[in-house]
Amino acid sequence: MPRLSLRAVTEQVRLAKPFRISGHVFEHSDVVVVTLGDGENEGRGEGGGVYYLGDDAANMRAAIEAARSAIEAGIGRDELRSLMPAGGGRNAVDCALWELEAARAGIPVWQLAGQAEPKPLRTTFTLGADTPEVMAEGAREYADAKSIKCKLTGDLELDIARVQAIREARPDAWLGVDGNQGFKRSELESLTQALVAADVSLLEQPLARGAEAELEGFDSPIPVAGDESILTLDDVAGAVGRFDVINIKLDKCGGLTEGLLMAAEARRLGLGVMVGNMVGTSLAMAPGFVLGQGCDIVDLDGPTFLAEDRRPSVRYHGGMITSGPEVWGGGRGAAR
Repeated sequence: MPRLSLRAVTEQVRLAKPFRISGHVFEHSDVVVVTLGDGENEGRGEGGGVYYLGDDAANMRAAIEAARSAIEAGIGRDELRSLMPAGGGRNAVDCALWELEAARAGIPVWQLAGQAEPKPLRTTFTLGADTPEVMAEGAREYADAKSIKCKLTGDLELDIARVQAIREARPDAWLGVDGNQGFKRSELESLTQALVAADVSLLEQPLARGAEAELEGFDSPIPVAGDESILTLDDVAGAVGRFDVINIKLDKCGGLTEGLLMAAEARRLGLGVMVGNMVGTSLAMAPGFVLGQGCDIVDLDGPTFLAEDRRPSVRYHGGMITSGPEVWGGGRGAAR
């Protein structure tokens, strides 16, 4: 592979309003955008990092700089998995390599990945934690949404009231909840009983990362998804007997290359597959859209929270997300 030029810049993306989850409130996020070029073709990738692991913009930039010489020498995606640690920095470089390779080959990334032409995906739209009344109103405002996910905080009584209010506001929607590590094992029976009564279809990451063994033997009446507990391919096997679904986020695992491997391994082990996102623009959602073509649950609503997205952008319509070739990975000749 010929020598490459690497450019990495930090950009701040602002949220339209504060977004609250268990233990954290987001008002903005710093993302790192990587551009790789060979003098004729170019590839881009965006990393948002993993806030609960301290994987911020400075950490992402440091990881990229440590690997710069090898990357510019023409490293491949498989080699990158060994060279850089999983995280937002590797995600940005990996996605840039995918787009660059697609441009060189003159084919879109989905074809490079051996997939069928992508279709619009039904995505969840997420409600940040707030009062039951505010969250119910937010659910009504998501009039086109077919799937809604709400953030909980670990306050059992309040969280149940939140879920009940959302369900009353949107009796028609698929509903999932995200505990973001906020609950104790002793609370799960009461929590899941209330979720079943509200026709909730997914409970995501109820316990803290590191407490996964406490889920062994818990016969949940609804599927339980691992998010913070499942970072990379190495974590997938450990999900068996504890989780029913794994939530793959490219910032956690370090890129589309690893994400596709995780999805394949989860399928082999009989686990469901979900694709999620950290705070990011359409440039971050587009690779997730490729992964999402083979997922059971899609949560790619990140740009809907931003004060301003980059252009061209992914499109949201009728509860679906579509990412065209002009956004990312379209192959040579795609619009920029």
